[in-house]
Amino acid sequence: MPGLELAQDEKLHCVSYSPFHRPGQTPYDEKLTIPRRQIEEDLRAISAITGCVRIYSIDRGLDQVPGVAHGLGLKVLLGVWVGYDRSAIELERAIVLANTYRDTVRAIVVGNEVLLRRERTAEEMRALLDSARAKSPVPVTYADVWEFWLKNTGLAAHVDFVTVHILPFWEDDPVDIGRALAHVAEVRGKIGAVFAGKPILIGETGWPGAGRQRGESLPSKANQARFIREFVRRAHDSGWDYNLIEAIDQPWKRTLEGTVGGNWGMLDADTLQTKFPLSGPVSERENIAAPLIGTGTGAILALLLALVGRTRVPTRQPMRLAALTLTGAAAGLVAVLHAEHAYLAYVTLTHWAALGTVALAALAACAALTRWPGNPLTAADLAWQRVRIAGLRSGATDILSALRGFILFAAAVAALLLFIDPRYRDFPSLLYLAPAMVFGVIGWLRGNSFSRAERICAALIAPCATVRWLFEPANPQAIGWLLVSLALALPVLVRRRRGDTDSQ
Repeated sequence: MPGLELAQDEKLHCVSYSPFHRPGQTPYDEKLTIPRRQIEEDLRAISAITGCVRIYSIDRGLDQVPGVAHGLGLKVLLGVWVGYDRSAIELERAIVLANTYRDTVRAIVVGNEVLLRRERTAEEMRALLDSARAKSPVPVTYADVWEFWLKNTGLAAHVDFVTVHILPFWEDDPVDIGRALAHVAEVRGKIGAVFAGKPILIGETGWPGAGRQRGESLPSKANQARFIREFVRRAHDSGWDYNLIEAIDQPWKRTLEGTVGGNWGMLDADTLQTKFPLSGPVSERENIAAPLIGTGTGAILALLLALVGRTRVPTRQPMRLAALTLTGAAAGLVAVLHAEHAYLAYVTLTHWAALGTVALAALAACAALTRWPGNPLTAADLAWQRVRIAGLRSGATDILSALRGFILFAAAVAALLLFIDPRYRDFPSLLYLAPAMVFGVIGWLRGNSFSRAERICAALIAPCATVRWLFEPANPQAIGWLLVSLALALPVLVRRRRGDTDSQ
């Protein structure tokens, strides 16, 4: 991986800063005011990599940033949040701060992607910008994605410089990391040509370090480091002014943009340490504890299933015994890796409750497999009735049948959500991989029965996962989700054998 090779004492031009990175912090909490001590701690850590921060509002305690930055020798791009609210109070407060800290505030950014969100019209933004420029002691700009600047070229007459966002990962046609820098350069050249004579600031660019892959665009620490290094070297060589997004990971953004939304930071949210060096090798993992624990857990489950299965699987069926052993090994590893992913991805109590229940059901299916006598599974609704009556005394066949119905329902919901609204949703392949293997093993038996509800769920899972993959055929995550989905759904949908009975 290429090194950045900054000159001595050279730093990144500017980096976006948001202080809402500690547990429970979110800008949507109207009662929250970030304490000055936290801002001081954050900016002191950020000052090691840059001489400038961009903020997006002066609410929730962010009005303290210019004063703290002044003491640390940092410059500030002072953001004014503009939304549906027609109040001009924040703009007036920003102008006061700019007058107080003229040597610190580089510019006032009036509005961030307001036109993209369709919360104001171009006419309204022109009026706001004109008002701000008439009162501000520092330059005034507006920030939006590059397509909206090209749709509203007249807005340039109302700003002192154009602030444009170029994010290859979020393009409608996602850009692979290998072409990301070329894409930024192409767009930067186009914007420079259209707004010739006007200074250009790349107000946001960067790459996420974890989360859902979009097309060919893979979030990873290595890709994030590669983009930052290649972009900064090109920007410094070409004389581009820029601001990187972002300084610190923002866990709260996962509620809006999924796992990927919370992982654009260059500093870790908990430790404020840099997530990767600006030169030298980059490893995706700091340690291999999770895979080792998963491997050990898988080995134990494999041994358990092999020992139990040896007493229950006829010797003339060695492939079934091998399948049981392999399922146990995979289930242990997947369980630990999914727990690691859950810590990274799950945000709200609802996430933990709903998805945690599915994970426990998957583990319960693996446990029940150790006691399964090899009988054909029954329809889930009939099995559930027997489980409710017998409780813990229920046989493994009834428990597995009931669990299969529940997991098919949960997977159908997940597949439907990914089909309808895929942009910010992770592929839940790890969550359903173990039960897909369990019921794949059980699918070898003849005569399994399914309820009508199970067939409906399977009829949703297979086409939704297939269509999702067709939109992203080169995406390994989409391929993995397709394979897991088909492993769950196809045994229910195809090769219905003599003796099957559908429960009504």
